[in-house]
Amino acid sequence: MLHERDDELAQISAALRDAREGRPSLVLLTGPLGIGRSALLQRLPARAADDDVRVLRANAAPVEAEFAFGVVRQLFDSLLAGAPRELRERWTREFADVADVARLFPADEAMPADDAPTAAFEPVLRALRSLLEGVCADGPLLILVDDLQWVDTPSLRWLAYLAKRLRGLRAVLVCTLRDGEPRARDPLLCEVVEAATHRLRPRPLSSRATAELIRDHFGEPGDEEFIRACHETCAGNPLLLTSVLPDLADTGPRPTADRAAAARASRPPHLRERLARCVGLQPRPMRDLAAAIAALGDQGDPQLVALLAGLDPIGFAAALRALHALGLAADEREPRFVHPVVADAVQSTLSVAERERLHDRAAELLYRGGRSDEQVAAQLMLGVTSRHPWSVGVLRAAADVALRRGAPEVAMRYLRRALLDGSLSGEGRARLLIDLATAERGPDPAACERHISQAIPLLPTAAHRAAAALRLSPAVMGPTTFSARDLLRQVAEELGPPDALEGASREVALRLEARLRQGAIEDPAELASAVERLGGMGAEPPTATAAERELVAVLLYAAMLACRLPAAELTRLAGRLLEREPAATARVYSALPLTTVTLVAADSVDALGTWLSVEQRIGRPHAAATVADGFGHLERAMVFMARGRAARAHAHAERALRLSEAHWHELGVTSTVALIFTALEMGDPALIERMLDRASQHRSSCLTLTAGLQFLGAAVDAHRGHWAAAVEILMASGRRLEAAGWRNPVLFPWRPRAAGLYQRLGDIRSALALAEEERLRAEEWGAPVAIGRALRLKGSLLGGDQGEALLREAVGVLRRSANELELARALLVLGRRLEGRAESGELLREAAALAAECEAPWLVERARSDGPGVAVRPERVLTRTERRVVALAGRGLTNTEIAGELGVSSRAIEKHLTNSYRKLAVSGRRELIAALPRLQAVKGS
Repeated sequence: MLHERDDELAQISAALRDAREGRPSLVLLTGPLGIGRSALLQRLPARAADDDVRVLRANAAPVEAEFAFGVVRQLFDSLLAGAPRELRERWTREFADVADVARLFPADEAMPADDAPTAAFEPVLRALRSLLEGVCADGPLLILVDDLQWVDTPSLRWLAYLAKRLRGLRAVLVCTLRDGEPRARDPLLCEVVEAATHRLRPRPLSSRATAELIRDHFGEPGDEEFIRACHETCAGNPLLLTSVLPDLADTGPRPTADRAAAARASRPPHLRERLARCVGLQPRPMRDLAAAIAALGDQGDPQLVALLAGLDPIGFAAALRALHALGLAADEREPRFVHPVVADAVQSTLSVAERERLHDRAAELLYRGGRSDEQVAAQLMLGVTSRHPWSVGVLRAAADVALRRGAPEVAMRYLRRALLDGSLSGEGRARLLIDLATAERGPDPAACERHISQAIPLLPTAAHRAAAALRLSPAVMGPTTFSARDLLRQVAEELGPPDALEGASREVALRLEARLRQGAIEDPAELASAVERLGGMGAEPPTATAAERELVAVLLYAAMLACRLPAAELTRLAGRLLEREPAATARVYSALPLTTVTLVAADSVDALGTWLSVEQRIGRPHAAATVADGFGHLERAMVFMARGRAARAHAHAERALRLSEAHWHELGVTSTVALIFTALEMGDPALIERMLDRASQHRSSCLTLTAGLQFLGAAVDAHRGHWAAAVEILMASGRRLEAAGWRNPVLFPWRPRAAGLYQRLGDIRSALALAEEERLRAEEWGAPVAIGRALRLKGSLLGGDQGEALLREAVGVLRRSANELELARALLVLGRRLEGRAESGELLREAAALAAECEAPWLVERARSDGPGVAVRPERVLTRTERRVVALAGRGLTNTEIAGELGVSSRAIEKHLTNSYRKLAVSGRRELIAALPRLQAVKGS
């Protein structure tokens, strides 16, 4: 179906009516490539069928331009083939001398030259016109010639002859001519153009027509964003639009912004091939200019593009005007294509050698013009080799820029391309390999290790080799690979012990020791050695330098895992690290993040807020997410977890895991572990099962991840009622942790979980034994959250005054803890134990309020139902934003209207409402609105 072409069709229909009455005309359809001239021409025979109009049609083509009278033959063959037998026979009798069209044309060798005077062709031209005159006696004629610019010269001569002699014929001659074609200046073609009685130029499609075309294609309308993207990208050009839409069949007509971007980026192969044929037929200046625009893309200003094309200002302007008229350039002053597919088409017309020379020359022009390293590097990347002495330096500088903006994959491509330069050897090649390994340590740690191994033998000194080995990225919670550990050990032994070194060499040796100890943290002997090393440093370990702080961070982490120093002492020592160590992005490639884990396990997170500067680092603008952003979310998840905000911790762990896709070695395992333990803390069975499926997909020998998966498996079994199996899993996990020397009760609370299961199984003796072990271990460690949890566990198992005393002690200890969720649990158990006493209601109300602050609705519900008179205000259950959303929903506003009111997305409103439904135990908006009067009454009480 044609859109917005009614005016053109109406004018041609009017011309046919005039022809029937003896007023012939010549209609010329012009316009750029893809505007729809041919489609309009193809529609005309169907419109003329009802008027008993005879149609002659011909389609010119570049490959047939040398076939003399090819277009004329097509016209008259279509006339004879489409006429009834009786009519053909009558024409043969009446016009016997000309009815056999083939006899009119001499053999090719007898054909007059193209530049021969018209008189040489006169008999043929006159005979053909005579035949048309006879045919017109039986009815009007519609003569259609598509692509006038490619008509062979003899046929064009006849068309020019006919255009001047239409009088007396009941005919309409309709020709199409594409703008910007060099042959438009041909004298014969000019004669046809000048003889035109009607000139029609179809306009680009409007946005409304674009929407209609989308509906025609998909069977339903598209959304505004998709329509706008298609209209702007295709500039109303029907060819571009009808080529792009089939490419988007999988996305459907209702896309998000991502699908709108797909419309902008679509490059259909058949369209690319058609455009390539068009470009290939243009004169050399136009082809050179198109190639220069394609090579430079957005980097090219007019002067630079002209230089690359080898054109002077006048030639550049003329060629650009022609490309714009042709429909390939978006503007006649700015060198820019109408659509990215044009650049692809132009590139496809070049040979490999031509493309190589073009991009190499473009890189040189950009470099000489002082353009950015990444702009120059982008051109160098499109070639295989470069003859420029500055190319390696540019690629390394561009890689550094890419790394700083959080694009390691881009940096890796630049550096790998630089390695292809054969002039590099020795230390220069080693430095390039080290740069490449630095970019690879997140996305591809195996390649990072391989390139460091290749670089080390090329470096001149042991200190240089040791510094190179430190580019290997440490895993925060996982073991270092055996090969990486061997590499670190070799360079460390070659360098010597830190105490025997000075200056930079000592710093490198200390950092190597930190890495080696961190990588062997799951070995109980190495763990004990690390604790001994910390003890040998005295009461105040040295922390003046970054390397000293990194080593102390690892040793503190080891002491925390083994519970070989009390939490208070580790908190004090970790505090000294915080005083001296800025929360800089560079620390994510060191052992320093372990300090956060140590302080979380010590239940001492108040000092972390300022040091981490989480809000500042996460909120800063970024072109791309970096590993530092992931660590920011991960550290924030740990802090929220330590404060009992499991839901918020889970959200940040999710963000960290999403960012870990490009930085799995640094972030993946730790983010997965954080997600596991936040899911366990939230206690949602469906979430726990999803996490088990999700986390099980990642294979790792990391003990922390293994323990987390075992905890998840036990939770799933417990939810399904398989308590004995769950206990067995937890006990096995605990034995493995103990065997590794990992004894910390805060990070791995397996005994409380196992004791609870033993209680369900009726084995109180085993439950009490585990509870007592947990209490002793917690008191040895000294963190309030561990002690309070252990006391609550034992107090809940014991009855009478002894149990009550333990529960009261648990509440008192947990009031000193940062973990308000653990305090809420202890208050709940104590309140239930004191049921019937006046104190019970107050304890349960406090428990419910704390649980609401911690966004733990399951605990709020238990506090509601565990005592008479316990009412939880909805404003404590819902967050401030959720209360606003609920209030606006109660006024009857839609999600979109609420989003507009609050200035957020509809998706965010949907999320807030879903959380509110869950917290208020309603199934949807209708029940929420019905419950509002009751909720407001409770709020006001």
